[in-house]
Amino acid sequence: MGKSDPLAACAGFDWDEANITKNWERHQVTPEEAEDIFFHDPLMVRSDTAHSKREKRYWALGKTGHDRRLFMAFTIRRKLIRVISVRDMSRKENEEYQRYEEENP
Repeated sequence: MGKSDPLAACAGFDWDEANITKNWERHQVTPEEAEDIFFHDPLMVRSDTAHSKREKRYWALGKTGHDRRLFMAFTIRRKLIRVISVRDMSRKENEEYQRYEEENP
């Protein structure tokens, strides 16, 4: 991520019970599976300026240890990653991630 890595100071995760339920019911992604993308390379993280009205938000493309490719929207609160939404990558996101993966092995 470089010097401006928003994840550099993060020390864990902060889950909202409603988001856990929503992400499972809509996308069948558990918190453990969502967290797993932060521990596998490459991880593509970008600022989400379109949704950063009240607090700075980010989106990430990454893969789990079982090679499930996920898109995640999140924010950082008090050094904790707070997952807002997580789902399987769309076809377009998967193509973008594949290009990124080739450039960042």
